[in-house]
Amino acid sequence: MAHVSPRPQGELDFLEPVLADARRHLGFLPNSLLTMAHMPHVALAFGLLMSSVRGGDLRAAYARIADHIPPADDSALNVEPALLQLAAFAVSVGAGCRYCQAHTSHTLETMGVPAGKVAALLNFETSEQFDARERAVVALALAAAQVPSAVNEQHFTALREFFSDRQIVQLVSMLSLFGFLNRWNDTLATALEGPPREFAASVLAGMDWEAGKHR
Repeated sequence: MAHVSPRPQGELDFLEPVLADARRHLGFLPNSLLTMAHMPHVALAFGLLMSSVRGGDLRAAYARIADHIPPADDSALNVEPALLQLAAFAVSVGAGCRYCQAHTSHTLETMGVPAGKVAALLNFETSEQFDARERAVVALALAAAQVPSAVNEQHFTALREFFSDRQIVQLVSMLSLFGFLNRWNDTLATALEGPPREFAASVLAGMDWEAGKHR
């Protein structure tokens, strides 16, 4: 059973250009796209990304969706930025991408998250620095980073104590975005820039972090 149900197609007029592309490519509508539609802008942006990766004309693809872009959601619906960033860091730790671990942890520090809390990520279940909301998110992120995914119904039971379907989709969107970046940077051995490299070498030492191929 799906952890988050797809949005009904009758609510998705704004997504029709992307749905039409999916129908042409697949012959049917994928539930993955309909589930993304809980965050309309994510679904539309994904359509542009797919068109670009396939070598399509991005300007033509954007023109097809431009008149369908809905107003931004009420910002009160969003998960707070620091928690989204914590999810990005946790999924990068789980995936093993040293480049993204350095970037996401350094960004947490610039957002005002204490370095000690960043360093304690792997002790999130017992550390008093993490509250129940954060523990639910970190547990999801670490499980989602595994191949195959180790996420189960219990993760979503914990999430639903604090988050709506729309917010859960936002969290999973962040994990998936960093799944892309983890694979990209780990595969290409992207060279680490000075500030995140220095931060990670200092703060993540207890997690056996090293720049390795990203030097």
